[in-house]
Amino acid sequence: MMMARRPDWIFDGSEIEDTFGDGERAVDFIRRLKHPKSPHLNKEFDLPFFWERIIRRIYGPRHPDGRRKVRTVFCLLPRGARKTTMGAALSLLHTFGHERTPAGQAMVGASAEEQAKIAFDEALAIAEATPWLDKVARPTASELLIEHPKSKATFRALSSDGKAKLGTTPSFVLADELIVWRNRELWKALRTGLAKTPGTLMVIITQAGRGQDNLAFEVLEYARKVADGEVKDPGFLPVLFEADQHADWRDEDLWHFVNPGLSEGFPDLEGLRQFAREAEERPSERDDFRQYHLNVWLDYSASPFVEMAVYDEGADHVNLDDLRGEPCWIAVDMGLTTDLTAVVACWRDGDDGFQVYAWFFVPADNLRGRAERDGVPYPLWAQQGFIIPTPGNVTDYRVVTDHIRGLCDQFDVQEIAFDPAYAQAVMGPLTDDGFPTATMRQGWVTMGPAIKELERAILGRSFRHGGNPVLRWNFSNVVVENDKAGNKSFHKGKSKDRIDGAVATAMAVARCAAADVGRSAYASDDFSEEMGWF
Repeated sequence: MMMARRPDWIFDGSEIEDTFGDGERAVDFIRRLKHPKSPHLNKEFDLPFFWERIIRRIYGPRHPDGRRKVRTVFCLLPRGARKTTMGAALSLLHTFGHERTPAGQAMVGASAEEQAKIAFDEALAIAEATPWLDKVARPTASELLIEHPKSKATFRALSSDGKAKLGTTPSFVLADELIVWRNRELWKALRTGLAKTPGTLMVIITQAGRGQDNLAFEVLEYARKVADGEVKDPGFLPVLFEADQHADWRDEDLWHFVNPGLSEGFPDLEGLRQFAREAEERPSERDDFRQYHLNVWLDYSASPFVEMAVYDEGADHVNLDDLRGEPCWIAVDMGLTTDLTAVVACWRDGDDGFQVYAWFFVPADNLRGRAERDGVPYPLWAQQGFIIPTPGNVTDYRVVTDHIRGLCDQFDVQEIAFDPAYAQAVMGPLTDDGFPTATMRQGWVTMGPAIKELERAILGRSFRHGGNPVLRWNFSNVVVENDKAGNKSFHKGKSKDRIDGAVATAMAVARCAAADVGRSAYASDDFSEEMGWF
């Protein structure tokens, strides 16, 4: 069964409004361009049918006074749909074509200088290959700038990691591959700049991404609402080609449905078939295929922590009775008063293994409502003993404190490590009573090694967690970010996700690994301020 969406108006042969002929003029301008890589004899610019329809839909409909109706375009297209080439052509239209304004600024924004240069080089190559355009274009490659001297209109490429000055009158903005924009400052500057003058246009051209805590997904959510009629916004044009997460990624009819250029040879059909064959046996390749070629927006990070099938191999029972009197390290990740709080204890398991046991606390009031919000069975987990409901509608930290005291009575607790956030309400009373508390920073220096040790144990099949379903849910929500040194940090894939148990587990495993069995970490030769404690 094919589960996907694409704009019907591109393929149904319906007439597209062209109030004053501006749509036809835009198409004519692009057709008169040349491209150095064109397969045609005279290097004619190849304007695919679906792109022609999109261009007509952007520039044709006008208000009676001539103002363009469309002000923002969101194009979600798979890899190989000639997004860069068409973005460059539109930029030239606003610099040299009838869409330019005197001293207007056409800009392409990209995630990094390298990506911005790709967009600039594409536009420059088209300009240089087009004789009539080459005569009037004045490029300054070092500044990623092309100028139309007569009108003083300019085209400039900018990156979100740079410090370029944007000026005050952007007339056209192309936001290239929004999925990889990490810095929102350029986005804010471009958006607010466009609002200063009438008749401006922003065109966002991107492919599908991963995770929902990012700028591109926020804009996509709005585009979907407009496409579905949930939001009425005639100035916003959604052009969405995407497959559903549950669609059969091996269905070639689906490939053609989502890739509007596939029938014209881009991307290459045989290349897709080869990719799909390899993806049958390699899950990571499968996700890449779905994301890049079917525009499936994946719910998790481009860098998932571990495969859950591997994690599940550690579901052997953890017998607490057998661990009484054994050296134990406890880590606590305190949630907000209305969220999940996790307490995880860790013991050695052989020479290089670990076993953990987790307890979770959540307010008892409206437990079912919280389950609907987070999409997990809190009431069932509470009945099964995997969650400890605390009285009231906020977490009763006294229950958490008393529980940790009880663990210290049962086990030989060496340390109780706290994430500093919201820790004082539980950590303070325990510290006052002489329990071995410590605070563990959540930055790269501390959590990078902690996550690395946990990953080593899980992948080495030397990690036992007892199959706690709440802990598993937390681990399945983890997305990973890497710094330039290769250190990893845990983040949530979606705002409603909970990862408290995974964070506390990494903390507990790290402290257990760093300490000599039977000795406090404070007495260990390995202990230092650089380990992130204070």
